[in-house]
This record gives sequence, structure tokens and C-alpha cells, in this order.
Amino acid sequence: MTKVLVLYYSSYGHIEAMAQAVAEGARDAGADVAIKRVPELVPDPVAEKAGYKRDQSADIATVPELADYDAIIFGTPTRFGNMASQMKNFLDQCGGLWFEDKLVGKVGSVFTSTGSQHGGQESTILSFHTVLLHLGMVVVGLPYTYKGQGRMDEITGGSPYGASTLADDGNGGDRQPSSNELDGARFQGRHVTEIARALASARLREAA
Repeated sequence: MTKVLVLYYSSYGHIEAMAQAVAEGARDAGADVAIKRVPELVPDPVAEKAGYKRDQSADIATVPELADYDAIIFGTPTRFGNMASQMKNFLDQCGGLWFEDKLVGKVGSVFTSTGSQHGGQESTILSFHTVLLHLGMVVVGLPYTYKGQGRMDEITGGSPYGASTLADDGNGGDRQPSSNELDGARFQGRHVTEIARALASARLREAA
């Protein structure tokens, strides 16, 4: 069975909700799925004052376990057009995995959230892809076969680079992921699983 890790960081719960949808899609495609998060770097008093969602149920991931999965789907909010420092700090500890080629050939994919339509969704995912390519991963996005990307009747996240959501309602208030954005996340989870399974099957045929 294809093993998929959904690895995320979420300050306010938007990426957490997207991660659950990604995992649903991967499970629908027959994957054995784990949902985990990276450690928080912000001190507890600061996080509490800022209103961070601190009751997230996902276990904290360890760097060595990344090598145990066929695919890893990463979720991060954007921070000025790049991934959150919590996620980058975690990935910066992957030097040993890189040195031993432990992630080469595994599937990597990314989803994100921003506060606005033009808040860096695409640049966050594209800059994240650079890290995955250095690790030797096979980068997979959200293809246009997910037709929700073409919707013009509502404001929505989503790009060919990966699923995304908008976290601000435009008036400084909270906006949770829409049904279309969650459907995109599920599609991405299924798509990544199918690609990872196909790659594994190809390797088995070559080895036979």
C-alpha cells in the first residue's frame, strides 16, 4: 500500500483543515495516510496572545521518518511569499536525508494559504518546490483536471502548483476554506497517491 505523509504547519487552523481534506483524498485513492505537523517555534505566551490554534490533534513529526513514506504532501501558510519559518526550520534539518539520498524519487507536493487573493499563493508553493528538487523528490502539483480551478463565480484559491485557501474575508475577519478549495485539496491528495503508486509499480517492473 502506498504510504503518504501529510506534513503541515498551521497557526490558525486553515492549513490544518486543508491537511484533513488532502488526507481524505489520499485515503480515497487507497493510501495509508499519516497526518503530522512540524514543531512550533513561537513561545507559548506569544502564540496564546496572537490567538494561535494550539489544540491541534496531529502528532509532531520527526525528520528521520520522512524516508518511510512514498509521498509527502506539505502544507504551509505563506509568510511574505515564502513558506512559514516553522516549516523551513524543519526542512533545514534534512541534511542527513539529503546526504544519503533518502528522499530521491519520492513524490513531493505542496498546498498553502494566504490572507488575500494575491498574497503569495503561487510564489510560496514555487519556492517550496526548490527545496523538494534539491532533495531529489518528484514534484507534483494540482493539474487542470481539477475543474474547480477554472471557476469564475466565486473567489477561490487553487493553482496548477497546488491547492490553496484564502484565510481573510476581506474585512480583517476569519475565512475558513471553501468547499471548492477543500475539493481541490482532496483532488491533490488523490492525484499524488496515484502518481506515487504508478512510480512504485514502475520500479518493481524494472527490478523484476
